[in-house]
Amino acid sequence: MPEDQPIEPLDALRRIAFLLERSRAGTYRVKAFRQAADTVVSTPRDELEHRAQTGTLQDLPGIGKATEAVIREALAGERPAYLASLEEKSPERLAEGGERYRAALRGDCHCHSDWSDGGSPIPEMVATAMELGHEYLVLTDHSPSLRVANGLSVERLTKQLKLIDRINENTGSFTLLKGIEVDILDDGSLDQRPDLLARLDVRVASVHSKLKMARAPMTQRMIGAVRDPHTNILGHCTGRMVDGERRGKALRRDQSAFDAEAVFAECAAHDVAVEINSRPERQDPPDELIALAVAAGCLFSIDSDAHAPGQLDFVEYGCERAERLAVPLDRIVNTWPKERLLEWADKR
Repeated sequence: MPEDQPIEPLDALRRIAFLLERSRAGTYRVKAFRQAADTVVSTPRDELEHRAQTGTLQDLPGIGKATEAVIREALAGERPAYLASLEEKSPERLAEGGERYRAALRGDCHCHSDWSDGGSPIPEMVATAMELGHEYLVLTDHSPSLRVANGLSVERLTKQLKLIDRINENTGSFTLLKGIEVDILDDGSLDQRPDLLARLDVRVASVHSKLKMARAPMTQRMIGAVRDPHTNILGHCTGRMVDGERRGKALRRDQSAFDAEAVFAECAAHDVAVEINSRPERQDPPDELIALAVAAGCLFSIDSDAHAPGQLDFVEYGCERAERLAVPLDRIVNTWPKERLLEWADKR
């Protein structure tokens, strides 16, 4: 929709939340607009209009001063001032370069919902992925051992798979694929029952614990996961954090020590893709390791690792790096049609 055109209250609130998430704004700011959007969905239009006229919008749950102004202005046929301000400040592209790679992406193989440590319900992630032009999105909430991220137990993952089936009944040509970001345990095994892993479409295996493990055991740990027939993608392989924040404090983390040549050789041998994690605070792997994986003949997956709808746009950062480092387009699995992706992921 052109930026000078009127907009519905729900669309305005969703667009504001998207732009805030895209700019890595604080969670508390985003939450206000997501909660207000939920209230708008559940409130009849005539009631919203009446409350806007009588000045009682803030009596509704989740509506504060800022969100009231957005709703009131949208109902009046105006483009909300706060939305217009965000759109003016928001760059058209997050990264300069990588446009050809972004145009080639058909989907995203790594994202999270509020079932684990994401901030939004699954349908909102799906709606935004569709708006961004994706043909598919792999939902990869965490596995049980990552309790800090509310990892999914066997029972919860089983329920999620049924929900995905119901969602796909109403998405037309778009498909929400069943996935997981499964922890690589200390011994290289995967943190979920093999029979459940076998029911999934795509599996991202990542190290989240004991990141300072010595080089030799970490190498064997990662090779063990790569050799597991359920593993499709090796997620953010170094675990580094170059520009992060936690609870208001700066977070930096050195990359894990491992024999990258040996790990990437196993990835190439077992048809496991190396993830180019697009989160700006990760930028994982570093440039030199991406170059090493290209030379090793590895496949790749450019993923957002989105924990909110607006973060799905983070793939632009990964696309810029992939183009700059001459990653062959046909070796990027999420440039493939869904059928080819599923055939590749299933054949192991």
